[in-house]
Amino acid sequence: MTSWRRIAVIMLVLLGFVGLAVPAQAAEAAPRAVPIAVARTLPLETVVTVDGTATTPSGAFESSFFDKGFAVQDRTAGIYVSVAVDLHITPGTLVRATGVLRDSFGLLILVPTDPAMVRTHGTGPRIRPTPLRTGAVGERSEGLLVRVIGAITQAPASDPPFGFKFFVNDGSGELTIFVNTQTNIDLSGLALGQIVSVTGFSSQFDTHYEIDPRFPSDITVPRH
Repeated sequence: MTSWRRIAVIMLVLLGFVGLAVPAQAAEAAPRAVPIAVARTLPLETVVTVDGTATTPSGAFESSFFDKGFAVQDRTAGIYVSVAVDLHITPGTLVRATGVLRDSFGLLILVPTDPAMVRTHGTGPRIRPTPLRTGAVGERSEGLLVRVIGAITQAPASDPPFGFKFFVNDGSGELTIFVNTQTNIDLSGLALGQIVSVTGFSSQFDTHYEIDPRFPSDITVPRH
């Protein structure tokens, strides 16, 4: 074989290895995260990666969400991550999740195709609940950790097998408070007309918006 042919063969072999290496590197590269507010504007069935701080413990809403998911929030917005297994996520954990955007009875959720698409990486910045009027809880607040203060307009009632619900109003509009059974929140001390402070996940079911508390400490009676 002449020298130039040897050089050509060597070059082709090298190019072949380079060509094979590029896709492998691309496949291993971590997907780039987008702000959650951007993710919320994308069409359903879009695959997207978000990075945020968990605001709810995994599985807290299982009785009505039918999964063991959790919510995450960054500086721009929040979203619920739906997974079938308990990943033991706790509030304050920094989470990166890749999944498909889906609609769940009106609520925008992120659904990873595999639990391995959810990774924790340390502790995130502290997320403080956004104070809102009861009438302002809606599409713009969906996915966020929020807090309202209002009078109970409908006393707590059982909504089996999903949990319990009651309604509050601060004069700006009546709002549903939905309490999932996994939270172990005791509502026996609440009564019609009582002023309460409620912190929780700003959610949606069908045509109405609601707040889903996470812990017993999320429902308190403010001191006058």
